[in-house]
Amino acid sequence: MASINSRLDQIIPKIKEDKFIQGRGLGNEISFYIFDYDPEDELIVRDYIKHIKKEFSNEILNRRIIEFDLYKMMLDFAKEMGVFEHIFMKEEKEGREELFRAMEHFTQTDIFLEKIKEDLGNHNVIFITGVGKVYPFVRSHNILNNLLEKIDTTPLIMFFPGVYDGLSLKLFGKIKDDNYYRAFRLIDRK
Repeated sequence: MASINSRLDQIIPKIKEDKFIQGRGLGNEISFYIFDYDPEDELIVRDYIKHIKKEFSNEILNRRIIEFDLYKMMLDFAKEMGVFEHIFMKEEKEGREELFRAMEHFTQTDIFLEKIKEDLGNHNVIFITGVGKVYPFVRSHNILNNLLEKIDTTPLIMFFPGVYDGLSLKLFGKIKDDNYYRAFRLIDRK
């Protein structure tokens, strides 16, 4: 199995390829990719994402990357809706289960999708991060399935702390999400 560092080092050359932007396959499918990794490598991956974005900050390479951290987005939505401070009180007064119910109410997939579409601008590569931090309120397969309708021409990489086998997502290597088979694995683990 390839080390996390050797796998990460393959991302920049992959993004530089023309077929990354243009789509791939016989049907010229949209380039939706998943970079799956062991959850214990989360901090290494976060640091490397910063490195990737810095590498492409030069317009000469014609890759304009925007990162959407689902967890940060969730917190921003809570603040915008004026419920951020109430979250902690709700858990203390009514318990964790009531907190989960309330959180699921305002973390509907649609608000994430609309924000991504709204902020995309002239960026031509999307990074989705924070997948593990936002679980169980937002599910990665819901984001991927519904984003296909919103952004049909922009390549996307979801950084996924778990396992993607080409058919299903397994968060943290343990929690099976619904099947998702429209994405390609960005870098093999072998």
